[in-house]
Amino acid sequence: MAFVKALYSQYFPAKPAFTEKDVGSQAGKVFIVTGSNTGVGYELVKMLYPSGSTIYMAGRSEERMKNAIQQIVSTSPATANPATLRYLHYDLADLNSIKAAAAEFARQETKLDILWHNAGVGGNKGLSTKQKIEGHIGINCVAPLLFTELLLNQIKTAAEEHGTARIVWTGSAITEAKAPKGGINFAHIEAGESTDPFPDYAASKVGNYWLAAECAKLYAKDNIISVCQNPGNLKSEFYRHQTKMTMLFVNPILHEPRMGAYTELFAGFTSEITPEKNNGCYIWPWGNLVKVHTRADINEGISNGNSTKFREWCQEKYSPYK
Repeated sequence: MAFVKALYSQYFPAKPAFTEKDVGSQAGKVFIVTGSNTGVGYELVKMLYPSGSTIYMAGRSEERMKNAIQQIVSTSPATANPATLRYLHYDLADLNSIKAAAAEFARQETKLDILWHNAGVGGNKGLSTKQKIEGHIGINCVAPLLFTELLLNQIKTAAEEHGTARIVWTGSAITEAKAPKGGINFAHIEAGESTDPFPDYAASKVGNYWLAAECAKLYAKDNIISVCQNPGNLKSEFYRHQTKMTMLFVNPILHEPRMGAYTELFAGFTSEITPEKNNGCYIWPWGNLVKVHTRADINEGISNGNSTKFREWCQEKYSPYK
Protein backbone atom coordinates (compact mmCIF):
# COMPACT_ATOMS: atom_id res chain seq x y z
CA MET A 1 0.00 0.00 0.00
CA ALA A 2 2.84 2.39 0.83
CA PHE A 3 4.33 1.68 -2.61
CA VAL A 4 1.09 2.60 -4.40
CA LYS A 5 0.66 5.73 -2.29
CA ALA A 6 4.24 6.80 -2.98
CA LEU A 7 3.84 6.44 -6.74
CA TYR A 8 0.42 8.13 -6.81
CA SER A 9 1.65 11.07 -4.72
CA GLN A 10 4.60 11.61 -7.06
CA TYR A 11 2.63 11.14 -10.28
CA PHE A 12 -0.28 13.35 -9.18
CA PRO A 13 1.08 15.90 -6.68
CA ALA A 14 -0.76 18.59 -4.76
CA LYS A 15 -0.30 22.28 -5.58
CA PRO A 16 3.25 23.71 -5.48
CA ALA A 17 4.44 24.59 -2.00
CA PHE A 18 6.87 27.26 -3.26
CA THR A 19 6.66 29.37 -6.43
CA GLU A 20 8.57 32.15 -8.16
CA LYS A 21 6.56 34.66 -6.10
CA ASP A 22 8.32 33.37 -2.99
CA VAL A 23 11.91 33.73 -4.28
CA GLY A 24 12.40 37.44 -3.64
CA SER A 25 15.65 39.27 -4.25
CA GLN A 26 18.76 37.12 -4.53
CA ALA A 27 21.05 39.99 -5.46
CA GLY A 28 24.68 39.21 -4.77
CA LYS A 29 24.13 35.44 -4.89
CA VAL A 30 25.57 33.04 -7.44
CA PHE A 31 23.84 29.93 -8.77
CA ILE A 32 24.63 27.12 -11.20
CA VAL A 33 21.85 25.26 -12.99
CA THR A 34 23.14 22.37 -15.08
CA GLY A 35 21.26 21.27 -18.19
CA SER A 36 19.33 24.52 -18.34
CA ASN A 37 18.95 25.13 -22.07
CA THR A 38 15.66 23.20 -22.07
CA GLY A 39 13.09 21.50 -19.84
CA VAL A 40 13.05 21.92 -16.06
CA GLY A 41 16.39 23.70 -15.87
CA TYR A 42 15.28 26.28 -18.42
CA GLU A 43 12.04 26.88 -16.53
CA LEU A 44 13.96 27.21 -13.27
CA VAL A 45 16.23 29.89 -14.71
CA LYS A 46 13.18 31.75 -16.03
CA MET A 47 11.75 31.77 -12.52
CA LEU A 48 15.06 32.99 -11.07
CA TYR A 49 15.58 35.67 -13.72
CA PRO A 50 13.87 38.52 -11.77
CA SER A 51 15.93 37.76 -8.64
CA GLY A 52 19.03 39.82 -9.46
CA SER A 53 21.36 36.87 -8.97
CA THR A 54 24.16 35.64 -11.22
CA ILE A 55 23.21 32.33 -12.85
CA TYR A 56 25.59 30.03 -14.70
CA MET A 57 23.75 27.86 -17.19
CA ALA A 58 25.93 24.79 -17.61
CA GLY A 59 25.70 22.44 -20.58
CA ARG A 60 27.46 20.92 -23.59
CA SER A 61 26.23 23.11 -26.43
CA GLU A 62 27.29 26.74 -26.36
CA GLU A 63 24.92 27.53 -29.22
CA ARG A 64 21.87 25.97 -27.55
CA MET A 65 22.65 27.51 -24.18
CA LYS A 66 23.22 30.98 -25.58
CA ASN A 67 19.98 30.68 -27.55
CA ALA A 68 18.24 29.78 -24.29
CA ILE A 69 19.78 32.78 -22.56
CA GLN A 70 18.62 35.09 -25.32
CA GLN A 71 15.15 33.57 -25.21
CA ILE A 72 14.85 34.08 -21.45
CA VAL A 73 16.10 37.67 -21.63
CA SER A 74 13.88 38.62 -24.58
CA THR A 75 10.66 36.97 -23.40
CA SER A 76 10.75 37.56 -19.64
CA PRO A 77 8.58 40.38 -18.28
CA ALA A 78 10.44 43.59 -17.50
CA THR A 79 12.02 43.47 -14.07
CA ALA A 80 13.86 46.05 -11.99
CA ASN A 81 16.74 43.74 -11.15
CA PRO A 82 17.23 40.99 -13.74
CA ALA A 83 19.68 38.18 -13.19
CA THR A 84 22.98 38.00 -15.04
CA LEU A 85 22.96 34.84 -17.16
CA ARG A 86 26.25 33.22 -18.21
CA TYR A 87 27.14 30.11 -20.16
CA LEU A 88 29.43 27.47 -18.65
CA HIS A 89 30.67 24.60 -20.81
CA TYR A 90 29.97 21.33 -19.00
CA ASP A 91 29.87 17.82 -20.47
CA LEU A 92 28.80 15.16 -17.99
CA ALA A 93 30.00 12.37 -20.25
CA ASP A 94 33.63 13.55 -20.05
CA LEU A 95 35.34 14.01 -16.68
CA ASN A 96 38.00 16.22 -18.26
CA SER A 97 35.23 18.68 -19.09
CA ILE A 98 34.09 18.74 -15.45
CA LYS A 99 37.51 19.82 -14.21
CA ALA A 100 37.69 22.49 -16.91
CA ALA A 101 34.19 23.78 -16.04
CA ALA A 102 35.04 24.06 -12.35
CA ALA A 103 38.27 25.89 -13.18
CA GLU A 104 36.45 28.33 -15.46
CA PHE A 105 33.83 29.01 -12.79
CA ALA A 106 36.54 29.56 -10.16
CA ARG A 107 38.25 32.00 -12.51
CA GLN A 108 35.12 34.17 -12.49
CA GLU A 109 33.55 33.61 -9.05
CA THR A 110 34.67 33.21 -5.44
CA LYS A 111 31.38 31.80 -4.12
CA LEU A 112 28.50 29.52 -5.12
CA ASP A 113 25.25 29.74 -3.17
CA ILE A 114 23.22 27.00 -4.86
CA LEU A 115 24.33 24.23 -7.20
CA TRP A 116 21.35 22.59 -8.91
CA HIS A 117 22.37 19.22 -10.36
CA ASN A 118 19.50 19.31 -12.84
CA ALA A 119 21.17 17.74 -15.90
CA GLY A 120 21.06 14.00 -16.45
CA VAL A 121 20.34 11.20 -18.86
CA GLY A 122 18.25 8.05 -18.86
CA GLY A 123 16.84 5.15 -20.82
CA ASN A 124 19.72 4.46 -23.22
CA LYS A 125 21.01 0.92 -23.79
CA GLY A 126 24.75 0.83 -24.44
CA LEU A 127 25.24 4.26 -22.83
CA SER A 128 28.81 4.88 -21.65
CA THR A 129 31.00 7.86 -20.81
CA LYS A 130 34.26 8.87 -22.44
CA GLN A 131 36.04 7.25 -19.50
CA LYS A 132 34.10 3.99 -20.07
CA ILE A 133 31.90 4.27 -16.99
CA GLU A 134 28.33 2.94 -17.26
CA GLY A 135 26.52 5.95 -18.66
CA HIS A 136 23.71 6.51 -16.18
CA ILE A 137 25.97 6.24 -13.13
CA GLY A 138 28.78 8.15 -14.84
CA ILE A 139 26.65 11.04 -16.08
CA ASN A 140 24.15 11.28 -13.23
CA CYS A 141 26.45 10.54 -10.29
CA VAL A 142 30.22 10.40 -10.89
CA ALA A 143 30.56 13.65 -12.87
CA PRO A 144 28.20 15.71 -10.63
CA LEU A 145 30.01 14.54 -7.49
CA LEU A 146 33.35 15.53 -9.01
CA PHE A 147 31.91 18.94 -9.94
CA THR A 148 30.64 19.37 -6.38
CA GLU A 149 34.00 18.46 -4.87
CA LEU A 150 35.89 20.80 -7.19
CA LEU A 151 33.55 23.67 -6.23
CA LEU A 152 33.59 23.07 -2.46
CA ASN A 153 35.72 26.13 -1.74
CA GLN A 154 33.22 28.38 -3.50
CA ILE A 155 30.26 26.66 -1.80
CA LYS A 156 31.89 27.03 1.64
CA THR A 157 32.63 30.70 0.97
CA ALA A 158 28.98 31.33 0.12
CA ALA A 159 27.90 29.55 3.31
CA GLU A 160 30.25 31.71 5.36
CA GLU A 161 29.01 34.89 3.71
CA HIS A 162 25.27 34.18 3.59
CA GLY A 163 24.74 31.68 6.41
CA THR A 164 24.12 28.61 4.25
CA ALA A 165 24.70 27.23 0.76
CA ARG A 166 22.94 24.35 -1.00
CA ILE A 167 23.56 21.40 -3.26
CA VAL A 168 20.41 20.09 -4.94
CA TRP A 169 20.46 16.60 -6.46
CA THR A 170 17.81 15.11 -8.74
CA GLY A 171 16.02 11.85 -7.97
CA SER A 172 13.11 10.05 -9.64
CA ALA A 173 9.99 8.09 -8.82
CA ILE A 174 11.42 5.28 -10.95
CA THR A 175 13.50 4.29 -7.92
CA GLU A 176 10.33 3.00 -6.25
CA ALA A 177 9.73 0.30 -8.86
CA LYS A 178 12.90 -0.22 -10.88
CA ALA A 179 15.87 0.19 -8.53
CA PRO A 180 17.57 -3.15 -7.79
CA LYS A 181 17.31 -4.72 -4.34
CA GLY A 182 19.45 -2.71 -1.98
CA GLY A 183 19.30 0.33 -4.30
CA ILE A 184 22.53 -0.24 -6.24
CA ASN A 185 24.11 -3.46 -7.46
CA PHE A 186 27.83 -2.70 -7.11
CA ALA A 187 28.89 -5.54 -9.40
CA HIS A 188 26.48 -4.44 -12.12
CA ILE A 189 27.64 -0.81 -12.27
CA GLU A 190 31.11 -2.03 -13.24
CA ALA A 191 29.72 -3.09 -16.66
CA GLY A 192 31.14 -0.04 -18.44
CA GLU A 193 27.93 0.51 -20.42
CA SER A 194 24.20 0.32 -19.83
CA THR A 195 22.79 -3.19 -20.32
CA ASP A 196 19.29 -2.67 -18.89
CA PRO A 197 18.36 1.02 -19.24
CA PHE A 198 15.53 1.54 -16.77
CA PRO A 199 17.09 -0.34 -13.82
CA ASP A 200 20.41 1.31 -14.65
CA TYR A 201 18.76 4.73 -14.63
CA ALA A 202 16.92 3.91 -11.40
CA ALA A 203 20.18 2.87 -9.74
CA SER A 204 21.74 6.20 -10.71
CA LYS A 205 18.82 8.04 -9.13
CA VAL A 206 19.30 6.03 -5.94
CA GLY A 207 22.91 7.16 -6.24
CA ASN A 208 21.78 10.79 -6.32
CA TYR A 209 19.69 10.25 -3.18
CA TRP A 210 22.65 8.60 -1.44
CA LEU A 211 25.09 11.30 -2.56
CA ALA A 212 22.76 13.98 -1.21
CA ALA A 213 22.81 12.21 2.16
CA GLU A 214 26.58 11.76 2.03
CA CYS A 215 27.22 15.43 1.28
CA ALA A 216 24.82 16.42 4.08
CA LYS A 217 26.80 14.27 6.54
CA LEU A 218 30.15 15.57 5.35
CA TYR A 219 29.41 19.27 5.00
CA ALA A 220 26.65 20.17 7.47
CA LYS A 221 29.42 21.40 9.79
CA ASP A 222 30.22 23.99 7.09
CA ASN A 223 26.55 25.12 7.00
CA ILE A 224 26.02 23.40 3.66
CA ILE A 225 22.64 21.85 2.87
CA SER A 226 22.44 18.89 0.50
CA VAL A 227 19.08 17.46 -0.58
CA CYS A 228 17.60 15.23 -3.27
CA GLN A 229 14.40 16.16 -5.08
CA ASN A 230 12.23 14.31 -7.56
CA PRO A 231 11.03 17.10 -9.88
CA GLY A 232 8.13 14.94 -11.09
CA ASN A 233 7.11 13.06 -14.23
CA LEU A 234 7.58 15.72 -16.85
CA LYS A 235 7.48 16.31 -20.58
CA SER A 236 11.17 16.53 -21.39
CA GLU A 237 13.98 15.33 -23.63
CA PHE A 238 14.46 12.40 -21.26
CA TYR A 239 11.87 10.48 -23.30
CA ARG A 240 13.37 11.26 -26.71
CA HIS A 241 14.69 7.69 -27.09
CA GLN A 242 11.39 5.97 -26.27
CA THR A 243 9.08 4.37 -28.83
CA LYS A 244 5.76 5.87 -29.88
CA MET A 245 4.00 2.92 -28.27
CA THR A 246 5.73 3.57 -24.95
CA MET A 247 4.85 7.26 -25.10
CA LEU A 248 1.21 6.42 -25.78
CA PHE A 249 1.03 5.11 -22.23
CA VAL A 250 3.45 7.57 -20.65
CA ASN A 251 2.12 10.90 -21.99
CA PRO A 252 -1.10 10.95 -19.92
CA ILE A 253 0.88 11.07 -16.66
CA LEU A 254 3.40 13.71 -17.74
CA HIS A 255 3.31 17.32 -16.53
CA GLU A 256 4.72 20.51 -18.01
CA PRO A 257 8.42 21.15 -17.18
CA ARG A 258 7.44 24.33 -15.34
CA MET A 259 5.91 22.22 -12.59
CA GLY A 260 9.20 20.43 -12.00
CA ALA A 261 10.91 23.80 -11.57
CA TYR A 262 8.68 24.42 -8.56
CA THR A 263 10.12 21.32 -6.91
CA GLU A 264 13.62 22.59 -7.57
CA LEU A 265 12.75 26.05 -6.26
CA PHE A 266 11.46 24.51 -3.04
CA ALA A 267 14.59 22.41 -2.67
CA GLY A 268 16.76 25.48 -3.19
CA PHE A 269 15.00 27.97 -0.93
CA THR A 270 12.61 26.44 1.60
CA SER A 271 13.26 27.40 5.22
CA GLU A 272 12.02 23.96 6.30
CA ILE A 273 15.54 22.66 5.61
CA THR A 274 18.59 23.87 7.50
CA PRO A 275 22.07 22.40 8.00
CA GLU A 276 20.78 20.88 11.24
CA LYS A 277 17.17 20.05 10.28
CA ASN A 278 16.09 17.79 7.37
CA ASN A 279 19.53 18.00 5.78
CA GLY A 280 19.99 15.12 3.33
CA CYS A 281 16.22 14.74 2.96
CA TYR A 282 14.11 13.62 0.01
CA ILE A 283 11.57 15.91 -1.66
CA TRP A 284 8.60 14.88 -3.80
CA PRO A 285 6.80 17.06 -6.38
CA TRP A 286 5.99 19.93 -6.16
CA GLY A 287 7.73 20.61 -2.84
CA ASN A 288 6.51 17.80 -0.56
CA LEU A 289 9.21 17.21 2.04
CA VAL A 290 8.90 13.49 2.79
CA LYS A 291 12.36 13.31 4.43
CA VAL A 292 13.22 9.70 3.51
CA HIS A 293 12.63 7.27 0.66
CA THR A 294 9.66 4.94 1.06
CA ARG A 295 11.70 1.84 0.19
CA ALA A 296 13.35 0.56 3.36
CA ASP A 297 16.20 -1.13 1.50
CA ILE A 298 17.16 2.15 -0.18
CA ASN A 299 17.14 4.03 3.12
CA GLU A 300 19.12 1.27 4.78
CA GLY A 301 21.87 1.96 2.26
CA ILE A 302 22.52 5.22 4.12
CA SER A 303 22.62 3.63 7.57
CA ASN A 304 24.49 0.45 6.64
CA GLY A 305 27.34 2.22 4.85
CA ASN A 306 26.43 1.49 1.23
CA SER A 307 25.97 5.20 0.46
CA THR A 308 29.51 5.83 1.72
CA LYS A 309 30.75 2.86 -0.31
CA PHE A 310 29.07 4.33 -3.40
CA ARG A 311 30.52 7.80 -2.81
CA GLU A 312 33.99 6.30 -2.46
CA TRP A 313 33.42 4.23 -5.62
CA CYS A 314 32.56 7.44 -7.52
CA GLN A 315 35.63 9.18 -6.10
CA GLU A 316 37.84 6.31 -7.19
CA LYS A 317 36.45 6.57 -10.73
CA TYR A 318 37.14 10.29 -11.04
CA SER A 319 40.35 10.53 -8.99
CA PRO A 320 42.60 10.64 -12.12
CA TYR A 321 40.61 13.62 -13.44
CA LYS A 322 40.62 15.96 -10.40
